[in-house]
Amino acid sequence: MQKRATFLVTGGGGFLGSVLVPMLLADGHKVKVLDRFFWGTKVFNPHLSNKNLTLIEADTRSFPAKILKNVDTVIDLAALSNDPTGELNPKITLEINHKARLRTAKLAKKMGARRYILASSCSVYGFKEGIIDEKSSTSPVTTYARASLLAEQSVLPLSDKKFSVTVLRQGTLYGLSPRMRFDIVLNTMVLSFFKNNFISVSGGEQWRPILHVKDSARAFV
Repeated sequence: MQKRATFLVTGGGGFLGSVLVPMLLADGHKVKVLDRFFWGTKVFNPHLSNKNLTLIEADTRSFPAKILKNVDTVIDLAALSNDPTGELNPKITLEINHKARLRTAKLAKKMGARRYILASSCSVYGFKEGIIDEKSSTSPVTTYARASLLAEQSVLPLSDKKFSVTVLRQGTLYGLSPRMRFDIVLNTMVLSFFKNNFISVSGGEQWRPILHVKDSARAFV
C-alpha cells in the first residue's frame, strides 16, 4: 500500500475500528470513517483534530457513492456484531451484514477503489472438531454467521486485476478499545473477575478461537 493512501473504514467507530483507525492515521494515511456513531465520536480523542481524519455519519445501506471518491481502500467493518443481536431481527441483520456489504463493495469498485477488505467471522464454520483453515467446509448456525458467509460469497466474485477483494475470518476479539465491549467472552470473564472476584464459565468443554483487537487491527493494516 502506498503511503498517504485514502481509506474508507465503515463501522470505524466500533470496538475494532476505534483501534484500527489510529493505526492508519499513525502511518500517514487519510481516513474517512463512516458510522452511525451510536456511541459518539469521542472514541477518536485525541485524533479529532487530525486533518487526515474525516467522520461521516451515515448508514451503509444508503450512503451516497460520492463518499467513495478518491478512496484507495475500503475496510468494511460495519455490521451487527454478535449472535444475540443478529437474532433480534434476522431480516435487518441480513440487510446490514450481507446486502449492505455487497452494496459497499460494488460502489467501491464502481468509484475506482483498488482494494476491498471484508471483516468476516470464524463463525461461518459452525461447530467443528480439530483444526480448521480456509479450505475447511462452512456450516453457519446463526443469522449472524449466515449473513457473514453470504457477504463473503457475494463480494469475492467482484475481485479482478484492478480490484482486490480480501476476506478476513476473525476469531472472537478481546482486549482494550476506546469503544469498549464487555459482551465478548474474554472481556466478560475479566469484568466478572474485577466485579465479583471470580470467573464464571458456562459449560467449560467448548473451545473458541480468540484474537486480540490490536492483532486484528494490525492484520487489516
